[in-house]
Amino acid sequence: MKTIIIDDDATARLLIKKMCNAYSEIEIVSEFSNAVDAIKFLNKNDIEVIFLDIHMPLLSGFDFIKTLKKATKIILTSSDENYALEAFEYSKVVDYLVKPISKKRFEKSIHKLKSVIIKDSLVRDDSIFKEKQRNELYVSIERRLVRVPFSEINFVEAKGDYVKLKTDDESYIIHSTLKKIEAKLPSDNFLKIHRSFVINLSKIIDIKDNSVLLQKEIIPISKSRQIELITRLNIL
Repeated sequence: MKTIIIDDDATARLLIKKMCNAYSEIEIVSEFSNAVDAIKFLNKNDIEVIFLDIHMPLLSGFDFIKTLKKATKIILTSSDENYALEAFEYSKVVDYLVKPISKKRFEKSIHKLKSVIIKDSLVRDDSIFKEKQRNELYVSIERRLVRVPFSEINFVEAKGDYVKLKTDDESYIIHSTLKKIEAKLPSDNFLKIHRSFVINLSKIIDIKDNSVLLQKEIIPISKSRQIELITRLNIL
């Protein structure tokens, strides 16, 4: 964890640095006697953790926090315990250490810091996974799962107890229903234009009479779906 220390007291910075040296995962990359110099540094460097004193010249610790835009974790330090309640109003604040800081209390703070970072990482990974889920689906073909991005799907056709999912290069026959597949597709890009067909609107090449052309496939349009289709298209 790349870390900086901001404290106008040189002795306080030295003590925090010594305690941090006991943890291999903490890398002290710089230290500052005021928040203004730290802001200049942060404009050019990415830091994960900041040990921050509250009472400093030029800019207080709380005012400094308000300038931060990145998701940096902060451990506040102060000789005054009366600011603890205010400190936790800031989402970036992980802990509040009252000076003089004992080794045991510091250890507890680092443990809390690592727990918060791990939790944030899991949330971030889960968000990335969910974002991917919103852009693709997996079809079960011969005991394997095949990834199919939504952007590559031309249309889905109902065929009895099965559906055919057609892309530019492949056709997949899946044991499912059109209704079930339609529910998984983003409604912004896909539209059911016939009781047997759901199409990708971005794949339309041509529309003539009661049919649409997708790649080399001609798909019928139900009369009841014609108006909805037309209203979804960007027509000049």
